Amino acid sequence: MPYYKIFDMEKVREDASPEAEIQRVKGELMKAGLVTYQKGEFARPHAHPNEEQFVLIMEGRRYSILGDEERVVGPGDLLHIPRNTRHGAITLTDKVVSFVVKSPAGTGVLGQDYHEAEDVEEVIKRLKSKLEELG
Repeated sequence: MPYYKIFDMEKVREDASPEAEIQRVKGELMKAGLVTYQKGEFARPHAHPNEEQFVLIMEGRRYSILGDEERVVGPGDLLHIPRNTRHGAITLTDKVVSFVVKSPAGTGVLGQDYHEAEDVEEVIKRLKSKLEELG
């Protein structure tokens, strides 16, 4: 059974989330990683038709849109993102660090099953507005 020191792992950037700094590992059935965004950086609104996801906020605060719900999330908040659920978020604090787990593992790239939302530009405007209001 392998052990990992995730904080010592290589930091990568993926095409689906170029602003995010990602440290990731792939298992047989799932993939996991630490994802870090700096203030004002955001995940473009998207969905994963073939992946289920959990996100645990470890540090910092974000304004999150998950399906039809919107709220500020912070340390200790655990988000469950079912397949095909539109989601996106913007960082309100200096940085936010999240632990992400997705299934299936696929190639191990966290953004592998990324499909941009149809209303992406409208949602980005809402996210940026919330940064001005709350950040």
